[in-house]
Parts: sequence; C-alpha cells; structure tokens
Amino acid sequence: MSYFIPEALDPTLVVQAYAQGIFPMADDEGKINWYAPDPRAILEHRNLHISHSLRATIRKQIYTIRTDTAFEGVMRCCGQREDTWINEEFIKTYTYLHQHGLAHSIEAWQNGKLVGGLYGIALGGAFMGESMFSRARDASKVCLVALTEHLQEHGYVLHDTQFTTPHLITLGVTEIPRRDYERRLRQALQLHCNW
Repeated sequence: MSYFIPEALDPTLVVQAYAQGIFPMADDEGKINWYAPDPRAILEHRNLHISHSLRATIRKQIYTIRTDTAFEGVMRCCGQREDTWINEEFIKTYTYLHQHGLAHSIEAWQNGKLVGGLYGIALGGAFMGESMFSRARDASKVCLVALTEHLQEHGYVLHDTQFTTPHLITLGVTEIPRRDYERRLRQALQLHCNW
C-alpha cells in the first residue's frame, strides 16, 4: 500500500510516519510516496544467517567497523545506483535526523576508505533499516552482522527491513503480516533503548 503526500520531506512528518509503520520513498520524478507494505519484511535477530565465508571474513578483521562517523557519506553511496529513491531531499532530511540522534549508520572501512555501510532510523526499541551498499566483498554483510549485534546488546526488539530482496532472504529476512508488524512496532516504541 502506498500513499502520496505532496508536502516536502519534513523531519517531524518522517518520524511520525515511522512510528505508524509508514516510510517514504521518492519515485523517478522525485515525488515522495509513503509505504506501509503488507506483508512487512523484518530480520529476527536469531534468524541472521552468517555463512562460512562471511564468518571467515569477520574473523580476518578485513574491515574496520565504525558507527555514525560518515552518515551522509553512507547515504550518498547507497544512492549511487541506477534505481534509487535517495535524492538530495532525503539526504538533507535524514542527515538532520542523524544530527538529532534518530538516524544512524554502520560503516565498513578499509585502508581509510569507506567500502560498505548501511543506515536507518532508530525509535524506541525499533530500528528501521533503509539501505545498504558494498564496494568490497562482504562489506555490507559485515555491517549487518555488526548492526544486529549492536541492536541485541542495546535491547532493540524489532529490526524492520521494509521489503524482502533475494539478497536479504539469504541473510535470514522473513515477512510478517502488517497487522503483526504494527503490533510489534507499538510494543517496541514503548522501550527506551540507547543507541
């Protein structure tokens, strides 16, 4: 289900939407549409699938993992693909949310270069993943593992990935009915997790 709201991407509106299980994406013309998919894709922490090769990559510590040191850079890298909803308006709004402690990035660095990462919104005990990118083998997957560990350690109970993709399914992402998602979101928003 999608909703079209012609207003600008106001940060307050964005936060209110996420709290109701709705998120924005821009179309090819830059118009902002709001989505509440049914079913909804989530990653249950216990279901995260770490392949043998990914475990080996993590053990070798090929990448330095950082949090919130290059948020805008992660967004821009995520948006550098043929089909993307991440335009300048999104970068401006989500960077503002980052500066106010609501949007976060996990980053993979190698030899001083940003080679992978992901970002999303954290509200209460819920994390809404937005996008990820990789410019080196397994870099985004290593970030996802680091994010999952971080969410578990800090008491987050809902990890929303919005939609499924073949890539996310291999990592353990599943779908639940929107009604169940909204119930779990309400419960998660009652928590006060520190990032």
